[in-house]
This record gives sequence, C-alpha cells and structure tokens, in this order.
Amino acid sequence: MAKSGEQEQYTSMEVEAGETSGARDHSNGKTPVMEAPLIGKGDRDVKIEAGGGGKRGVSIIDFVVRLLAIAAVLAATIAMGTTQQTLPFFTQFFQFQARYYDLPTFTYFVIANAISAAYLVLSLPFSIVTIVRPHAKAPRLLLVTFDALAMTLTTSAAAAATAIVYLAHKGNTNTNWIAICQQFDGFCQRSSGAVVASFIAVVLFILLIILSAVALKSD
Repeated sequence: MAKSGEQEQYTSMEVEAGETSGARDHSNGKTPVMEAPLIGKGDRDVKIEAGGGGKRGVSIIDFVVRLLAIAAVLAATIAMGTTQQTLPFFTQFFQFQARYYDLPTFTYFVIANAISAAYLVLSLPFSIVTIVRPHAKAPRLLLVTFDALAMTLTTSAAAAATAIVYLAHKGNTNTNWIAICQQFDGFCQRSSGAVVASFIAVVLFILLIILSAVALKSD
C-alpha cells in the first residue's frame, strides 16, 4: 500500500509538471513545432511553381518570335540577293542592267541579314533550353547579348540600304544622282521590300530583348 501511494504521488507530480510546462509554453507564445515548417514549405513551392510557369510562357513566346524573325531576315536576304533587272533596250556598246552587287551597300545588306538569319537558327536550341529549364539564367544572358549584337548589325544594314533606295526613288540633283526607279521599277520594288522586311526583323529583335529582360528581372 505504501508503494502504491508513492506511485500515485509520483504520477500526480508528473502530470502537474507536464501541465506546468505546457502552461509555460503557452504563456511564452510558443506554437506547435510541426505546423509552421509544413505551411511555409508549401507556400514556397507554390510560389516557385507559379514563377516557373510564367517564365516558361515568356520562353514560348520568345521561341515563336525567333521563328518570325528568321522568316523576316530570310525574306530580306533572298529578296535583295535576287534583285536584278535588265532593260529591254540596249545599244551596241551598252546594256542597261541593275544588280544588287553593283552597289556595295546592298552587298553589305545581304551579308548582314544572312549573318542574322544564321544566328537566329543557331539560337533556337538555346531558346528551347529556356522552355525546358525556365529558371536557367545563362542561356537567357547569352541570348540577350547576341540578340543585341544581331539587332545592331541588322539595323545598320537596313539604314544604309534605306538611303540608297531613297536615292533610287528620288535622286539627288546636287550630286547629279538621277532617279532610276522610273526605268528600273522591278529592281526598286524588290529592294524596297527587302528593306521593309529587314526593319520588321529589327522590331522583332527588340521584342526578343525585352522578353529576355523581363524573364531575367523576374528572378
């Protein structure tokens, strides 16, 4: 009976100690250990998944815009590279013919747009990588750097060709540069179309740079 009384006394002391400890924990503002980490981890995972989905969407748009830019620069290159016209009349010593490689500016235009087209084709795998791995920064930095370089090259070629096309249409009496588009109308139409396609490619390059900047800023 004595032992039983001692056990009951020890048991009541342990219960009181447990209640005292629990009360102390509540008074100190402690929360259960298992709840906070689980809730915090879930919120973080949701935020990461939401951010990855947004970046993947930007990468998909980037890929589509690159395809459009490839079409634009290829159209500009092919149109200018196949631009030539021979007038139906000629003399014994002269044949009136206009070809793109007779003008160094048009030759530079063809080369610059061909380089931009080749770069865009090579950039497609890196664009696909950003779709598969939306949080990868290295491919985006590489793309935005070379996109800026390609945009600069294409802009310079299009601007230089625009000056020649303008002179071909309007001429310049101060320098005795006569307008030739009244005679070489087909040549002028194709070269003008090539310049327009090149400027469309420039706009698409700007859009690509903006998309890359938005994706990098959201990191």
